[in-house]
Amino acid sequence: MKFTMATLLFVSLVLCSSFIQHSFAAYPAAPVSPPGFCDSKCGERCGKAGMKDRCLKYCGICCQECKCVPSGTYGNKSECPCYRDKKNSKGNPKCP
Repeated sequence: MKFTMATLLFVSLVLCSSFIQHSFAAYPAAPVSPPGFCDSKCGERCGKAGMKDRCLKYCGICCQECKCVPSGTYGNKSECPCYRDKKNSKGNPKCP
């Protein structure tokens, strides 16, 4: 009786693990931006910022998450809705 229960448990674990591996493999990887994309785009965007280091830091974070940066040095956030809609914990815009 114990051997039968142990065998059933083992078989069910093997079957479950095979389904889990297939379900993880079904999701495609997130798109990756080309190397230097965020650096160059954020460099342009933060070129005239008063606090350039801070602007580059947050722009880089948003670019990595959104895979886009609005054109120009200010505004134009409608070009990149993900970038526009990012909020910090206080509800203020996260991306410069």
